This record gives sequence, C-alpha cells and structure tokens, in this order.
Amino acid sequence: MKTSLRRLFRSGEPYVWLAGGALALALSMVVILVAVILVNALGFFWPRAVMQATLRDGTVVAGQVVDREGAAGGPIVRVKLKVANRDLTSADFVWIDDSAITARAYPPEIVVVERTEWGPLIGVVKEVRERGAPVATGAAAAAALDARLPAAARLRRDVRAVETGAIGDVNRKQEQLRLALKGLEKRGASARADVEAAQRELAKLDEEYKAAESRLIELRSRGTAAVVVATAAGKDKEVPLAQVVGVYRPNAMSTPAKVWHYATRVWEFVSDDPRESNTEGGVFPAIFGTVMMVMIMSVIVAPLGVVAAFYLREYAKQGAMVSAVRIAVNNLAGVPSIVFGVFGVGFFIYAVGGTIDRWFYAESLPAPTFGTGGILWASLTLALLTIPVVIVATEEGLAAIPRSTREGSLALGATKFETTLRVVLPAVMPSVLTGLILAMARAAGEVAPLMLTGVVKLAPSLPLDGLPPFLHLERKFMHLGFHIYDVGFQSPNVDAARPMVFATTLLLLVIVVLLNLFAIQLRSRLRRRYRTTAL
Repeated sequence: MKTSLRRLFRSGEPYVWLAGGALALALSMVVILVAVILVNALGFFWPRAVMQATLRDGTVVAGQVVDREGAAGGPIVRVKLKVANRDLTSADFVWIDDSAITARAYPPEIVVVERTEWGPLIGVVKEVRERGAPVATGAAAAAALDARLPAAARLRRDVRAVETGAIGDVNRKQEQLRLALKGLEKRGASARADVEAAQRELAKLDEEYKAAESRLIELRSRGTAAVVVATAAGKDKEVPLAQVVGVYRPNAMSTPAKVWHYATRVWEFVSDDPRESNTEGGVFPAIFGTVMMVMIMSVIVAPLGVVAAFYLREYAKQGAMVSAVRIAVNNLAGVPSIVFGVFGVGFFIYAVGGTIDRWFYAESLPAPTFGTGGILWASLTLALLTIPVVIVATEEGLAAIPRSTREGSLALGATKFETTLRVVLPAVMPSVLTGLILAMARAAGEVAPLMLTGVVKLAPSLPLDGLPPFLHLERKFMHLGFHIYDVGFQSPNVDAARPMVFATTLLLLVIVVLLNLFAIQLRSRLRRRYRTTAL
C-alpha cells in the first residue's frame, strides 16, 4: 500500500489534481464575486415600484422595497423600504415588520422626484406653482409638471454654463493678471507700461464679471416654478423646479418605459457629475481621471521599463552588480503601495514640485502650483510602483529571442544599436505589452498612494479642458478606486451609498477589462507579425 502511494505521488498526478482544484476554486470565487457585483450594480438603475403600506396602527408608509429578511425557507419577517424624503423624515430607509402591514397598494399616481440635493422625494403631485401662486392642482398638476420640466432643465444648464463658463473664465484670467502684476512688482517698477496695461485689462475683466453676474441673477430670477408633493406621511413639500433633476412614476410605467428609464440612468451615471456627497448623480470626472492617469502612467513607465530591461539584458556586463539590481527590482515589486505614496509626497511633491514653484511660479507662493498633489505626481508615483512588472516582462521577452536573430543582423553589417532598435525591440514588443497590461491593471485599482499624491473627493475641474495650456498636469483629479473607498467608507448615508459602490466597482472592472483588451489585441497583432522570433 505504501509503495503504491509512494509511486502515485512520485508520478505527480496528485499535485496536478491539487493545482487543478486550486485553480477551479479561485475561478469559482472570482465568478461569485463578479456575480454579486453584477446583481447589486445593475439592479441599482431599475425603477422599482413604490409600495404604499398601511400599518396596524393606521400609519401609511410609501417606499421602494430594497430588502427582505426572513428565516431560511420560511416566511418574510420584515421588509426594508426606501422611503426617501430625507429632509422630512431624517431617514432614507425604514424596516417594517411584515406582520404589521395590513394593506399593500401600488397607486399609479405616486411619483419619485430626483433632486439636486436632499435625495429623492416620494409622494403624489399636489399642485404646481408659479411665483408662489397655484397654476394647476389635482390631476392637472402632473401634466403641468411634465410640461415645465424641459424648460427648468434648460434653465439649470444655462445657470451652470454661466457659473462655470463666463464667470469661471473671468476668474481665471483675473487670477493670472494678479499673479503677473505680483511678478512685475517683484522685478521692480521698470516695466511701468506693462503694469498699466495689466491694470487696464483687470478693469475690463471686472466689467465682464459684473455683466456675467447680472446675467446669472437674471437667469435665477426666471426659476419661479415649483411643485408641491404630498407625502404618504401627510406632509407637503415644495420643491423649486430648478432643483428637480427628473420625475418618474414607477407604478404606472410599462416595461419599455422602464427599460428606457434604465438606459437613461445608466447614461447619466457615466456622463454626469456627482452630487449628494457622491452618492447620487454620475461619475464622469472619476472615469476621466482614472483613464487619463493610467495613460500618463503608461507613457512614463513603458520607456523607463524597456530601457532598464535592455540595459540589464543587452548591454550591462553580467555579474554581481547586475544580479543585485535584479534582486532589487524584484523586491521593489513587493513594497507596499503606501510606501510609494509617501515617497511620491516627499520627492515628487515637496522636492521636485517645490523647486518648480520656486523657480517658475514664485509669484504664486505661498500657494503651491506644482508643490501639491496633482495628476502628474500621482502618475509618476504609480509608474515607479509598476515599473518592476514591465522590466521583468521585457527581460523575459529578450531572453526568448533567439541569439541567431541578433547575430544575423550584425552579420549583415548593422551596428548593435541598429540591431537593438530595428530587430530586437519590435520582436520584444509583445512582451513589453504584457508587462504594460499588468501595470495598467494594477495602477487602475490602486488607491493608497493616490490619496497622498493628488486624488480628491470632488475635483472642481478636469485636468484636460479647452483652456490653455489644455493639459493641466498640476490639477488634482478624481479616481474610481478612491470614489469607491470614499462612498463606501466615508459616506454619511451608508445605505444610500451601497448601490453606488457596486455600480462604481462594476464600472472600474469594465474600464480595466477594456484597457486590457485593447492592449491584448495590439499584442496579438505584433505576435502574428513576429511569430518567427519564437515568442
């Protein structure tokens, strides 16, 4: 028996089964995790019906059923309702014992009003007002509300365009002129004509600011319409239409209408700005910041990693020093990411950024320009974090290139540099892309170093816009990974934020997969082109 067991283990078959079982377990865990994310994320955008429950004590509660609790295989013990109306009830969710519910109804006239602040409002449209006077009540109020919502949305967009466009541009130009005047004062009064020209330009900008401010006041004065919603608790709430993002009636919607509403909310999620402490609205700034940071990091890490790998494999004399460098590179891959964040703060931000500020932005001090967190320093920090992956992958690719390929090029009269640039580099590109794929996947999900080097909860502007110099590497940015951390662990309303966490997590997974698929497709093309190199 012992001999048979010894022979079995020597054959290696048990280890094969053990490895296969471990792989199957890991894949099962990944599939279960993705399934949980999909179920919780995709259900977030579906317009759930609003149940109006009458309790045993006569209380009426209206809300969307978001959870149920009960014994395994037994009856439901209690239900969790999203009652919204946070400014009236101070709680978005309530648990109700199922036995305490005496009647359930789904009135078609109940509406869900999505607002710019205080979250959703659930109730029945009671009346529509203009300048405080009712213009429609009862059944006619719903139609009057639908007719006025497009104009209210246009007015809200116009107000935002003036705030971020005209007024924002004037403020930026004024700040630039103030800094220019400060610089002229430091250099002395020899440039008196320049000072007078800057002061005249400031006066002109003051007039533009007053005109834009008057335009903003005039636009806001047009927002005179409001809707009064009667809640199930018997309270009335007046909401200005300028604060209404959307209104829908889930109990009266057909299946095609629900599908359209679902698609609309998904589009809003990926294209709109966040609101309500990032628990509502969209995540477009975080998407933009994540993709842009990964691209900048890739542009930095790819050349550095490739040059380092080529030097270690092709040019450096193999010995103790090169072996020590390889060991250091491998150890660098195991350093905790927060350590890289601390290094990024100390070296990139304080040392390099502070020096840039003293040399080129002295008039802005003590307010830092590059001496504070920004997307450039975050990208450089992640480049250092992921460069070992690129170096190792590139070295493995170089080792797999047949020596005859190099010798054939040299025999035809090419120099070593020409051989490296025109023969070896194209052939090793699939391996470079393999390392870059791994680097991009890790960088997209990192949070700890970004918290120290430039990511913020809400960025006032994107790092890339239509204002010169167009690419603002000194600006702070939003990131999907940090958005998940912030909403999931720092939100004042955990229950309301939980679906947003799953939705953002799914979006981050999709972005990482798309970036990797693009790189994998490019790698496949290169491999087909250079398949003779036996890579």
